[in-house]
Amino acid sequence: MRIALLAPLPPEKNGIADYANHFRTALEQLGVTVLTPLAGVAGNSEAIQHAIAAFDWQSVDLVHAELGGGRLGEFLALRELRKAYPQLPLTATVHDPERIVWRREHLPFPLNLMERLPSPLPQAAVVLADPLTLREERQVAKGLTRLVTLTRLGADCLTQRMQLPAGKVAVINHANLAIAPAPLPSLDTLRLLYFGFIYRGKGIEDLVQALADVFKQAPELRHRVRLTLAGGTAAEMAFGAGGNYLEQLNAQIAALGLTDAIDWRLNLPADDIAQTIQAHHVMVLPYRESKNSACSGASAAPVARCPGPPPAGAARSPPTRAFAEEVASGNGAIYPEGDVPALGEQLLRLARTPLLARDWAERAGEIGRERLWPLTAQKFKQLFEQAISGAPYGA
Repeated sequence: MRIALLAPLPPEKNGIADYANHFRTALEQLGVTVLTPLAGVAGNSEAIQHAIAAFDWQSVDLVHAELGGGRLGEFLALRELRKAYPQLPLTATVHDPERIVWRREHLPFPLNLMERLPSPLPQAAVVLADPLTLREERQVAKGLTRLVTLTRLGADCLTQRMQLPAGKVAVINHANLAIAPAPLPSLDTLRLLYFGFIYRGKGIEDLVQALADVFKQAPELRHRVRLTLAGGTAAEMAFGAGGNYLEQLNAQIAALGLTDAIDWRLNLPADDIAQTIQAHHVMVLPYRESKNSACSGASAAPVARCPGPPPAGAARSPPTRAFAEEVASGNGAIYPEGDVPALGEQLLRLARTPLLARDWAERAGEIGRERLWPLTAQKFKQLFEQAISGAPYGA
């Protein structure tokens, strides 16, 4: 089997690039030839059209794309390929299942005039153009042979919003690397971890406030609970119209008297991620924006000591209903989005009953072993074989 993979890849630094790289490696280990004809190509129509014209698409059995993260290139490529090659099987994993893309490449007149104006007018223009964006999304989705989401909720949302027939969207959970098991850290000190990009919309300030509330309500826990903030600090995310977010977060931590209770691991090297996660008991993902959390790898692969990250359980917030799906089998807990007191209650419960972390870790390990990359790649290979043969959905 020969497939063309349309996706960001390292050295690009984002979650989908990492996912696509592991995906490619796992497929190649199954004997699948994976070509990347759009690697390094700019994500605009002109560049995409040139790249499509330069590649022999009849030399591959199927094209698979990774969609999400605000990227347009892969979406544009699928649109052009369906026009040029009506019979070519096209599949895609949709990482943000509320939408395939969040904006059009070009806004129509007169909305395009608003792009040059101060914020929030450009954002308002994107919202006003949303009906056009949705129409284009539905056209592309209709032309795809199969779509894949990481959760059942994602599949349901995508099917409904894109008006797709039942069964066209398959669910293949986020996979894990095979990482050597590590024992759970001592429960004498409960170690909490936030892991992800450090920028607004992640709800990190909610987590900091909730931790302060826990210490205020139960001062005896102050030296028995620690929080680590780990992740990337891309300049375009940390520095925006609202000022320097990192400085503001540090100021909040200082004002709440939490400086001695919080550790930082910024711009964590990839080789240190698994070890860092395994050094903690629970990952807390207090996301506020659903587009950040609908199908993140952290929510979709709740694995702890073995065989890989992320950790044991998490207090996670809807609209991340996908998070609720991921922790439904006893590997974590959820709370309502933006509800700081509710988050504090979950942290307090965990701090007072630390054996919960052990139970969550055991269940997370079981889930992780079910989602190793070789097993996940086999599921994708089977889906590709069905798409190539023209088998009906669910066959």
